[in-house]
Amino acid sequence: MERTNKMKSNHVVFVPFPAQSHIKCMLKLARVLHHNGLHITFVNTDFTHKRLLESGGPHSLDGAPGFRFETISNGFEPDHGSTNNNVDVTRMSELYNALRTNCLAPFLDLVSQLETPVSCIISDGFMPFAIDAAQMLHLPSMQFWTLAATGFMGFYQTPKLVEKGLIPLKDETYLDTVIDWIPGLERFRLKDLPCSRYTNLTEPGYTYLFHCLKTTQNVSHIILHTFQDLEPNVIKTIEPIFPNVYTIGPLQLLLNHLPTNDQFDFNMSLWKEEPQCVKWLHSKQPNSVVYVNFGSIAVMSSKEFLEFCWGLANSNHYFLWIIRPDLVLGESDVILPKEFQEVVKERGFIGSWCSQEEVLNHVSVGGFLTHCGWGSTIESLSAGVPMICRPFRGDQPTNCRRVCEEWGVGMEIGGRVNREEVEKVVRELMEGIEGKRMRGKAMAWKKMAEIATGVNGSSYLNVEKLVNDITMFSRN
Repeated sequence: MERTNKMKSNHVVFVPFPAQSHIKCMLKLARVLHHNGLHITFVNTDFTHKRLLESGGPHSLDGAPGFRFETISNGFEPDHGSTNNNVDVTRMSELYNALRTNCLAPFLDLVSQLETPVSCIISDGFMPFAIDAAQMLHLPSMQFWTLAATGFMGFYQTPKLVEKGLIPLKDETYLDTVIDWIPGLERFRLKDLPCSRYTNLTEPGYTYLFHCLKTTQNVSHIILHTFQDLEPNVIKTIEPIFPNVYTIGPLQLLLNHLPTNDQFDFNMSLWKEEPQCVKWLHSKQPNSVVYVNFGSIAVMSSKEFLEFCWGLANSNHYFLWIIRPDLVLGESDVILPKEFQEVVKERGFIGSWCSQEEVLNHVSVGGFLTHCGWGSTIESLSAGVPMICRPFRGDQPTNCRRVCEEWGVGMEIGGRVNREEVEKVVRELMEGIEGKRMRGKAMAWKKMAEIATGVNGSSYLNVEKLVNDITMFSRN
């Protein structure tokens, strides 16, 4: 993409949901639009901005000409005594409440005081107050759902699931019900959909989602982090619903095309990345390492954690495992069993965070054990790495369904986790016939992603259309 200087007066305000994958994804799109000549103001909550500075250093968000960071307060911070500096999953309801009640006023003040007139607000799909603010200020707005098209459609259909009596969930036996009426999601089961496990419609997670989806009804421009050939059928079902749909992924591949003189970097990580992870990979043979990372929010029981430990150990394969301090539910720090550490000291590397794109694109990585968050999934597809899927919540089961059943690049660990199953799937992925087939399929998807983000590819052209449409906002 060649920078277009004629658009420098156009000004876009980005508002991400305060979580790792959302901030990272929106920052990537912001950088792509900035390269195309748009002025960017990126608005984080005070707490996430502070975390980005702590992990990346005091100058890691200094900005660049035409790209600045601002903050608003939402009145919420995780426990001050927390050693991991993360939002405890048990306090998500407090975060939802804070976002609904505390953000609109400070955001209106911020936008009103910006020196450069705002052309457009691009709001995370899970930050509906930004759309409300745009309407109050008579500004154009767009929603960026940092999800697959399938994940978005799964969320979007939640009110109909309620109408049909499928949620709230009556009991576990209903989870295998086949949902055959959602266009583009044929043969999906109830348990494959994002909101299938709600048992009470007064749950804070559901009420917040309902508010987000209600706001979406007033939006005419939807951005999705996917590409046309990956989800053609579901994209076709979304396009008649919204006048303007932009599929602009994978964003990392678009960034890779930027010229060297435009490769400025901002810190995108809420945790300090450990370069030792990649250094350790340098010493390993091609396709010999299993990369394990359950993302920034997913948690598991201590029993599940032990089963993963011994399943990986018993597989006899090298592994790089990213373990957040709060990965085990109810624990402020994870303590590895001494016997496990002794057994895997020559085969395993334990880190607290890493540059995931760098790891996935390393020649030594042959497979990815993942929670199937969309950021991790599309990064794995972009790198041509097959997956072992252990979804936890949200759109993760939806992504898992696509990965394993439609795209043919993964296998699922379902039900209760046990070490025998973990060992079995790791061995199959790394040394079995099925693993070899999935690796070939993953490389084919990587090639298709590269075509989509190359010159005149579908995502490349959609970015051009997005930039042009934002420019038209300024002219009108």
